[in-house]
Amino acid sequence: VSLGGCDGYINVIGGLTVNEPAADLPMVLAVASSRAETPIPDDMAAVGEVGLTGEIRAVTYLAQRLAELSRLGFTRCLIPRQGTSKLITPQGMELIRVGDIRQAIAKALSSR
Repeated sequence: VSLGGCDGYINVIGGLTVNEPAADLPMVLAVASSRAETPIPDDMAAVGEVGLTGEIRAVTYLAQRLAELSRLGFTRCLIPRQGTSKLITPQGMELIRVGDIRQAIAKALSSR
């Protein structure tokens, strides 16, 4: 996704400060979705830290985060490939493991 000629601004509702590394991937996907004019499916969530080279890094408390996402009705979630091989999947949720933002964007925008 080419953004070199674009201005970007991310607004968090309620004026909250986001200092949670797990929010990196959802923000990247929101920007890519807006640029591509393709919505991310309503049943899809994403959790992951994005490194400087675009790799998706593991985050703490992933099992608890997924349990809460499942409770909220999400049925699919993009998660880091790294460090998640032994993760227990919540019932009714599909985990989509990605290694970098290129894979994450492709999965999120083609998952209709």
